[in-house]
Amino acid sequence: MKKLFCALGIACLSALPSTSADALTTSRGVRVLPVNDVVYEVVPRGSGGTWTYWCAAAEYARRELGAGWADRFYVVRGRDVSVTTGRRSSVQFTLHPERAGISPKTGWLSLGFQPGESMSVQQGYSYCVQAPAL
Repeated sequence: MKKLFCALGIACLSALPSTSADALTTSRGVRVLPVNDVVYEVVPRGSGGTWTYWCAAAEYARRELGAGWADRFYVVRGRDVSVTTGRRSSVQFTLHPERAGISPKTGWLSLGFQPGESMSVQQGYSYCVQAPAL
């Protein structure tokens, strides 16, 4: 009987959705949530500075998606209303631009958050170190 209850308990726990495990609140309090299996969304508490988005996106890529320091992550959609929370300001990113339906941009000039713009995880993480605490 004891084994039956243990088995039922394990079955019930494994059936629970694990959406909160996929979400991340960064060390600076910025929420990052998956939009789908390829795209994730950075949702700061306020409007957020440019560094806020790149820092959080890099932290999520590294900690949750297992990206290496040299891997690149890409803007999928610039600042817009969050599809995961409804907040007014968010930016969407991906590690897989082709699967997300965007073309990687080349060149060194960045004009905000244009789809296809990218940086390495290490470069994005450097914004976490340089940026002032919220």
